[in-house]
Amino acid sequence: MRIVDLIEKKRDGGTHSRDELETLVGGYVRGDVPDYQMAAWLMAVCWRGMPPDEAAMLTRVMAASGEQLDLSVIGKPVADKHSTGGVGDKTSLVVMPLVAACGVPVGKMSGRSLGFTGGTVDKLESFPGIRLDLDAAAFVSQLRDIGLVITGQSADLAPADGKLYALRDVTATVPSLPLIASSIMSKKLAAGADVIVLDVKTGSGAFMRERDSARALAQAMIDIGEAAGRRVAAVVSDMSQPLGRAVGNALEIAEALDTLEGHGPPEFADFALELATMIVELASSGGAGRVEVEEALGSGAALQAFRRMIEAQGGDTAAFDDRSHLPSASLRRSIASDADGFVARLDALTVAHASSILGAGRERKGDPIDLAVGVVLQARVGDRVAGGQPLAVLHANDEARLDQAERVLRDAISLSPSAVEPRPVILERLLRSSADKPRFGT
Repeated sequence: MRIVDLIEKKRDGGTHSRDELETLVGGYVRGDVPDYQMAAWLMAVCWRGMPPDEAAMLTRVMAASGEQLDLSVIGKPVADKHSTGGVGDKTSLVVMPLVAACGVPVGKMSGRSLGFTGGTVDKLESFPGIRLDLDAAAFVSQLRDIGLVITGQSADLAPADGKLYALRDVTATVPSLPLIASSIMSKKLAAGADVIVLDVKTGSGAFMRERDSARALAQAMIDIGEAAGRRVAAVVSDMSQPLGRAVGNALEIAEALDTLEGHGPPEFADFALELATMIVELASSGGAGRVEVEEALGSGAALQAFRRMIEAQGGDTAAFDDRSHLPSASLRRSIASDADGFVARLDALTVAHASSILGAGRERKGDPIDLAVGVVLQARVGDRVAGGQPLAVLHANDEARLDQAERVLRDAISLSPSAVEPRPVILERLLRSSADKPRFGT
């Protein structure tokens, strides 16, 4: 079949067969389909969208474009968790040990981030010596032996996604719901998990700024996962303010450890418990998930599961007992409130910008990250503060960057003379696909 015919078919609103998608995607991965034809097809998808069945088929074709992990040797359902990314989002570092401590094997292949702070892999590099380049055999072996593994994304998994995403990035075809959903889920399907819980964030610090768009993406990914025979659930969560108190790589590791010890920020701890409960209940088809998860936290079993993972991957675990073993910034500056009032706004994107100025994130792939720097918030939306009371502490290694970050951070915070009700962290729970499956547009 001719590629131009497939472009015309999608341009005119048609739906592709699996053979057509395999011809198109497989040809592009092999180099037989040129960029200009694939770019034209991607734009047609942005314009016309895809029905759920076609999006699910595209995802499976992308997942099959490279290596696919067979986790049947584990002998029980394996779980994975994905977040669409946000400010201060260290949730995987708490949720995954909680789940593993409940007897549900959980494995994650995670990428490095662009923007605000590092990704999960970058944050884990705060543990000296840790290996985050495990191959498939090592991934499966550790998952079988200790029930918990986090490593970098394998280039062999869903290579079609890597090529397509790079092309979408330069052809204005990123904001397409079926393309976003298939990009995320193709890697999840290729990684072999039976149970997948998705955290789709919305708000100023999220990729999906509008709640309706976040809900639609979550539903699209649930539909794709269920069509592939996986157990899938999702939440839409708030990212109008940062998650937890710490924004920055080693700072977030410290907060994750505090949370696993039982004294982390309450709103973050409860969010992690909720996600872990969803995973455990999906993996066991019901049961007292919340009770098990809370016991895993209170007994210290989750903390020990995390320690075992770090040890298994060669990381230095001294920071579990003494946080001074984590990377530490040479400069700290407290940002105080100018007046009495209630915190009415703590804009996640602006806080992220301040953290990035300090060096906690990267603007281009391959940029170095300063693991030690970032922002630790002392107040959140709804908190009452007095004039002179600290609102945040900046951690920096450069005086000029510190001055600039302070100016930016002050713009993130607004006070109100009257009480303010904060938004809940979890805005919606999507536990199963809807019977009505509309066509997915942009």
